[in-house]
Amino acid sequence: MTSVLALTILTFLLVAVLVFYLMYLLLRTKNPLADRLADLEHTNPMRIHGEAGEPSQERSVEKVFEPLSNLVPKSPQEVSATAKKLMSAGFRSSSAVTIFFGIRTFMILLAPIILYLSGKTDGMEPGQKFMVFAVCMAGGYMLPGFILSTRVSARQDRIQLALPDTLDLLVVCVEAGLGLDQAMQKTSEELIVAHPDFCQELNLVNLEMRAGKPRREALKHLADRTGIDDISSLVSMLVQADKFGTSIAQSLRINSDTLRTKRRQRAEEKAHKISVKLVFPLVFLIFPAMFVVILGPGVIVIMEQLFPALK
Repeated sequence: MTSVLALTILTFLLVAVLVFYLMYLLLRTKNPLADRLADLEHTNPMRIHGEAGEPSQERSVEKVFEPLSNLVPKSPQEVSATAKKLMSAGFRSSSAVTIFFGIRTFMILLAPIILYLSGKTDGMEPGQKFMVFAVCMAGGYMLPGFILSTRVSARQDRIQLALPDTLDLLVVCVEAGLGLDQAMQKTSEELIVAHPDFCQELNLVNLEMRAGKPRREALKHLADRTGIDDISSLVSMLVQADKFGTSIAQSLRINSDTLRTKRRQRAEEKAHKISVKLVFPLVFLIFPAMFVVILGPGVIVIMEQLFPALK
């Protein structure tokens, strides 16, 4: 009886929070000037999310998820690792960590409530109910992390695909007489449509250098944010070229050729893996259907010959 009452109270609180939040979004007074500035910010191709001031809607979302985020204790190491993963996924807002942990807590509470309301646990033993609810809560805990890891991997793949093209344009800009800082800025402006993820990272490097950070430190921050080995090697090459005074254009050209070769090798590796990956759908999906179509009529004829009563 106590568990039923607790689940009822939790359901009521979650529904009440959702209703009040929807009412706030629908009935809040709008500021035309703020809406106009938000439209101009969204239409700016060089905008970086979470830089120049968070929109009011994002702050309201943070206020909703902040109490849920505080329900579960978190270690500083976990918060730091999550913030790094969110930054690698492209979420640089200061409220991203709070919203992520709030969503995780919400999923932990929502999964057993949905299971209870669905009636799937009726008639189960108390021990079975406990195990089922524990599995649902564990699934709700792991689902946001899995989605975040998927977003990080997808973004890293897009950045790796953009590296050779970006370096080619950097080589053209440097050989045309631009410095490395101006070349990165020009590259981020030209490739923002084709490769927005990497161009946003380059633009962030330019903003850090304008704020007074040394180029070496800004480039190292680029490698830390993306978490890609190719970018780490690129940053090491640029730092060494800047330190020893070697030709940056020649170094960029060599690195571009290397990365293009690596991209072709990755494509060939994926092509060779296709034959192995096709084994499972062939064995479990295609071959059974072919056996039924090819051998089915023969089996029927044999059965009719062996058992005439089946005719």
